[in-house]
Amino acid sequence: MSEFRTPYPDYNVLDKWDSPSWNAQTRAVVDTRLNQVPEPRFLTAEQWSLLQAICNRLIPQPDREEDPVPIVPWIDDMLHENHSPGYRYADMPPMREAWRQGLDAIAAEAHNRHGKLFEALSLEEQDALLIDVQENRVERRYWGDLPAGGFFLHHLLKDVVGIYYSYPAAWSEIGYGGPAGPRGYVRLGFDEHDPWEAKEVDLADA
Repeated sequence: MSEFRTPYPDYNVLDKWDSPSWNAQTRAVVDTRLNQVPEPRFLTAEQWSLLQAICNRLIPQPDREEDPVPIVPWIDDMLHENHSPGYRYADMPPMREAWRQGLDAIAAEAHNRHGKLFEALSLEEQDALLIDVQENRVERRYWGDLPAGGFFLHHLLKDVVGIYYSYPAAWSEIGYGGPAGPRGYVRLGFDEHDPWEAKEVDLADA
């Protein structure tokens, strides 16, 4: 795994908390996200553990082992509340069913190939299995009517990445200022920046 270094090492988007960049509604949403992480309600303990291991490979967080962005709780909450995007792909079952089938199929693939839980595999074995799921190189008997590649792209990867980048910690590492209201962004041209935006550091000089 390559070592990630943010070009915004001194930037913390939460410093905007009491600035004109954020209003009361924005602060309330961010506060809920940070301080009201949902409890398990939908996934089984086995599915939760598996999904956490998958998240650790899709978006590793070695720089924040003590306080990682909590991805699995929000996916579980989405499934419990059945908060779907309002559509589904014609070749895929409904969201909840797709998640149950997909996670159970990945668990079955791991056991079939290695005789172990996915969580017990080496990092290289985990990555190889996930790549095969993405590329549809799987045992169809485990997947039923769920296309493996479609589940990986449209549910697993999309939701994991989406939740990660909904968190202030992720905003800070990419220099994002959070919601645009009420202050808004004015300088929208190529390589233009408003004075309150994060200052990028040349990592070659750092």
